[in-house]
Amino acid sequence: MKEIRNEILPGVFLTCLQTDKFKTGLLSVSFLTRLCREEVSQNTLIPSVLRRGTTRYPDMDAIAARLDSLYGARLEPVSRKLGEIQAVGFWADFIDDAYLPETGSEPLLEAVAELLGEVLLSPNTRGGLLLPGYVESERKKLLEDIRARVNDKGAYSRYRLTELMCAAEDYAVDVLGNEDTAGSIGYVALTKRYKQLISTAPAEIFYCGSADPERVKRALRDALFLLPRGEIDYDLGTDIRMNSVEEDVRYFTEEMDVTQGKLVIGYRLGECMEDPDPAAIRVMNAVFGGGVSSKLFRNVREAMSLCYYASSGTDILKGLLFVVSGIEPESYDLALEAIRRELDAMKSGDITEDELRTAKLSLASDMRTLSDSAGLLEGFWLSQNLQGLEYGPEELAALVEDVSLADVTAVANSLECDMVYFMRGPEEETDEED
Repeated sequence: MKEIRNEILPGVFLTCLQTDKFKTGLLSVSFLTRLCREEVSQNTLIPSVLRRGTTRYPDMDAIAARLDSLYGARLEPVSRKLGEIQAVGFWADFIDDAYLPETGSEPLLEAVAELLGEVLLSPNTRGGLLLPGYVESERKKLLEDIRARVNDKGAYSRYRLTELMCAAEDYAVDVLGNEDTAGSIGYVALTKRYKQLISTAPAEIFYCGSADPERVKRALRDALFLLPRGEIDYDLGTDIRMNSVEEDVRYFTEEMDVTQGKLVIGYRLGECMEDPDPAAIRVMNAVFGGGVSSKLFRNVREAMSLCYYASSGTDILKGLLFVVSGIEPESYDLALEAIRRELDAMKSGDITEDELRTAKLSLASDMRTLSDSAGLLEGFWLSQNLQGLEYGPEELAALVEDVSLADVTAVANSLECDMVYFMRGPEEETDEED
């Protein structure tokens, strides 16, 4: 499975993975823009509104009928946060042409690409403006999604840590925005932002399927022939802070209606991000808390029974590591100290050969498993392209297997704890004695 990346239009890059491994093809287009508080909700809303209707297929029913005619192909809006970059657009999946009947079927790659181009470039408008009813309907759905964030307390606690820890950084912005930014969106302003986005934002297109790369390029060029291209804004990236915001660790506690406390710790990856080694960072995280055989799981969760769960994860694009844990409020101090103790042990090189080997084997296996899913490959290559990295999952797996104990301890020693966030239930009120 070989990745080929070409610029097919000004500022439009196509990553093509030709493979006969899957019975379905995948096609996605992502416009890249800065993660910005003022525009994030508009950017997220744009593909949802465009998906409501085109000039030829004026409403969702007409689009659904067209997709049904393409053997049940799917076309969905998507908005993602990648470091401090927002990627908005569409992804589509459809039966690979290699599995269609030999006669009587139109080529699905070209048909799906054409429909994607129509949804993107020929929306149903009135007087050149996006339809107010479509904008209002999708805006209400976006507001519902924003308000529903709090329902998943685990994810919400991670969101709150990010919002507080990175308050002065674009990374604090959630990809949905907030009620203020979403609630004020009107159809005139959204039309203006839509036109600006598709004319100035660089775009990453991904295809995975059996079609020849030259055929894929022709199909996408034809579908996006009318894509307006002005001065492309290539000044995108993620600012990486090497050290914590303040000299001392910051602590925040919030009370919410939860039966189980949520402890989230945010670390800056530090100086190792000056010349980051993604393989070493991934292995360090796997040893620490990134798997069921990690130190946090075995020693804090299983051996000490201080929490319901404990794990860690990284955002290499931003240079952050997060520890998330579910605990009882009375276990707060003990759990926090136990987590710190495990990291300190790693910094001193207290990692057994078995711990390192198990982490590397598991992580390398996970990397190779990416090749079993077109969807996972799409996300992997989008991230790689943003980082300017050209190696695939197999190569990353090989790099993981070469990571040494010294590499892992170097990353661990680079970490700086920035913030500890704790979400707990309301404290019980007691009657005061006279």
